Amino acid sequence: MTALWITLWRVQGSVWCMAGTSAAVIALVGIDGSGKTTQAVRLAAALCAAGITARYGPNPGGRRFLGRVARRLGRPDAIALVGRRGLLLIEAVLRWLAIARSLVAARLTGRIAVMDRYTPCQLVSIRAHGGGDRLERLVRAAYAPFPRPAVIIFLDVPPGLAYDRIEQRGDDHEDIEYLNVSHAAYKDVLSDAVHVDGTGDPDTVAQAVWAAVWPGIEHGLAVDAGQS
Repeated sequence: MTALWITLWRVQGSVWCMAGTSAAVIALVGIDGSGKTTQAVRLAAALCAAGITARYGPNPGGRRFLGRVARRLGRPDAIALVGRRGLLLIEAVLRWLAIARSLVAARLTGRIAVMDRYTPCQLVSIRAHGGGDRLERLVRAAYAPFPRPAVIIFLDVPPGLAYDRIEQRGDDHEDIEYLNVSHAAYKDVLSDAVHVDGTGDPDTVAQAVWAAVWPGIEHGLAVDAGQS
């Protein structure tokens, strides 16, 4: 794992050059079940419909995939397979690579990067799973080259509602205790996010997300990323 961190440090420079501050980023973050994926996909489509080139970037950490692998191997979950700290390290590396890929792809195609999850998601995961200050410092340093979002939207959903949504979709599971801790951690980690109420129906939430994003587009925050 140490070798992986060294590799990340070596490639950070090229990622910074290709996806640096001229690449406009709009990031949607929130606890599992808050509607990040639904709203990020809709926002990218709405921007394109408005004549602004945008690219949706899914940036998973691999936790769900590792959970499926663990169950196939007869383990109850990913933590039982690789350990709590091992899972956090693997997740941090996979999400770093996913974000880097999304940024580079958006930069090369001249599009706004609409990010489904971003750096705060990994910091929250570390805090919620008790990864410790040392790991959080490492992740902050490794993720530091990624550009600051022009807009970062926190989809605020009560943990109880998020839990019900996760159970209804039926393809994974989260403990309510973890969702409670994650929700509190997001509010602690995020300082400049726009809070959007994510409890409404998808259309209502999409309208609120658009209202949060469009003023920045109008004032030129994303011109360099490809307004046509």
